[in-house]
Amino acid sequence: WYRRYVARLEIRRRYTWNIFQSIEYAGEQDQLQEVRQCKYEQIVVPDSYSGPRLSFPLSVTDTNTLLSAFKEQQTLHGKYVLQLLHETQKFLKQMPNVIYLSSSYAKEITICGDLHGRLDDLLLIFYKNGLPSAENPYIFNGDFVDRGKKSIEIIIILFAFLLLYPDHMHLNRGNHEDHIMNLRYGFTKEVMQKYKTHGREILQLLQDVFSLLPIATIIDNKVLIVHGGISDKTDLYFLSSVERHRVSLLKCRLTKQSSSSSSSSSSSASSVCSPRASCRATPRHPPPSPRLPSPVDMLQVPFLDSIVSLALPEPPKEELEWRQIVDVLWSDPKNQNGCSPNSFRGGGCYFGPDVTQRLLKKHGMCLLIRSHECKQEGYELCHNGQVITIFSASNYYEEGSNRGAYYQVSRSTRKLTLQQRVSVAESSALKALQEKLFAHRSELMAAFQQYDINNTGRISTNEWAQVVESVLRLDLPWRTLRPRLVRLASDGNVEYESCFENISAGQPIPQVTPNLAETMYRYRTDLEIIFNIIDKDHSGQISIEEFRQTWKLFSSHLGVDVDDQAIDDMARSIDFNKDGSIDFNEFLEAFRVVHKLDMKEQQQG
Repeated sequence: WYRRYVARLEIRRRYTWNIFQSIEYAGEQDQLQEVRQCKYEQIVVPDSYSGPRLSFPLSVTDTNTLLSAFKEQQTLHGKYVLQLLHETQKFLKQMPNVIYLSSSYAKEITICGDLHGRLDDLLLIFYKNGLPSAENPYIFNGDFVDRGKKSIEIIIILFAFLLLYPDHMHLNRGNHEDHIMNLRYGFTKEVMQKYKTHGREILQLLQDVFSLLPIATIIDNKVLIVHGGISDKTDLYFLSSVERHRVSLLKCRLTKQSSSSSSSSSSSASSVCSPRASCRATPRHPPPSPRLPSPVDMLQVPFLDSIVSLALPEPPKEELEWRQIVDVLWSDPKNQNGCSPNSFRGGGCYFGPDVTQRLLKKHGMCLLIRSHECKQEGYELCHNGQVITIFSASNYYEEGSNRGAYYQVSRSTRKLTLQQRVSVAESSALKALQEKLFAHRSELMAAFQQYDINNTGRISTNEWAQVVESVLRLDLPWRTLRPRLVRLASDGNVEYESCFENISAGQPIPQVTPNLAETMYRYRTDLEIIFNIIDKDHSGQISIEEFRQTWKLFSSHLGVDVDDQAIDDMARSIDFNKDGSIDFNEFLEAFRVVHKLDMKEQQQG
């Protein structure tokens, strides 16, 4: 009897407790849901706002309104942007990693490559090829943002059509749909400049939306579409099972990038490749002391990784998962058989014709369509016609440098001959190559001097070409490029030090030693990431408060106790013009000063 009595009491205690918990948790859930909705619902759009207004669910009228407004240089209010992203997030959560489409019901499918913020290219594609619809399906193959000035407008248009035609508009993820890439290449700054009030919320929501974008699309089980490419380890079955939202590419990318210093608008179009297909999707399945570190400390990857790790998720536990995704987002085809690390990009791989043929044969496919690389004609066929690269952003490097996958000569480009267009592109390319040479000046000089036994400053053209190829590891025709990069002496030999002349690192930094200048060239992009992380409002200036918050976080991470006054004094010492904020040139100058002090200490020691 007693045991039954105690058991009944225990049952009553448990269900009573469960009732309380259920009510409490339900209330919290309702509150959280309300908070999520109120993030945009509580935002008031003023009567003075003259831009486009949206109503959800979206209609054709809404997408037409957006297109017209963006043509007129109008900006969509932050409330509508947040609501659009919220609806896109809900939709993408139910999408699988790999989308399977059928070509049974539509005349053709249009596949577009990188847009990189070139709104004119997107609008022109729609003008030439028609707007997305059930009869006119599209796949956009990643890299919608960065570099161009209209990235947020492109995102808004693509997401709006995605919600309007979910079975006929498809978006693959690219390597630039990534928080760190956006910090470096301009999208973060663009959003903060255009949305000063709601920019942070927009960026935070975008990070989640980007991570939910599908990784690949397959048409009729015959055509594979991914942003970058494949590797000899790519497994489409495994890729379909990865929890893509939980796999962070950021930490992986930074680690890979650090191992290699290399990395590095009107337009029109003509149709390049439009396989006959429709976009009818298959059923979706839920898938130590307070002083500045020395330049060597700051410019090495551990510093960058430490800063980034404070704000970013930990790298995934299973290396295989993120490597699969990195390979399809970052890889490039090569003409030679085999698979090798993509040392130029620092992520993904170079894959040869045999790798392509093996994967396509394994899955019964016949074609791989990818983007990721700018091509002079907007497209390129390789691997015996089994790989097509499509790039939709025209004039990518310079005006007239390249066509898009859909291209029409612009007013300014029309006046250029083919030779002039090539010259414009060549000039930009050579400048980038000269900077690359300077970034590896120490290694190159040491290798040159091994051939120059008598210290004449000259070596043969063959020796010069062998050195730059072995150090830079770029598959380039160095003997052909030699006249544009280095001088010949009267005896016909190469004056090898001349390849480091006429190099300027953008804004000149006075009194910088050659070694420090070279180091800054090599790690300049890493420094830009660090600067942009500290510059939380992305104004191009680091305030004293921003500097204090970030440095306290970093000091805590390192276990170094630094008080506010010491941090403020440090910030003021970097603020050379005493205007109360630190710009990027002052940030770089701080490295020069610390480098100079370190060198003086070493000499005294």
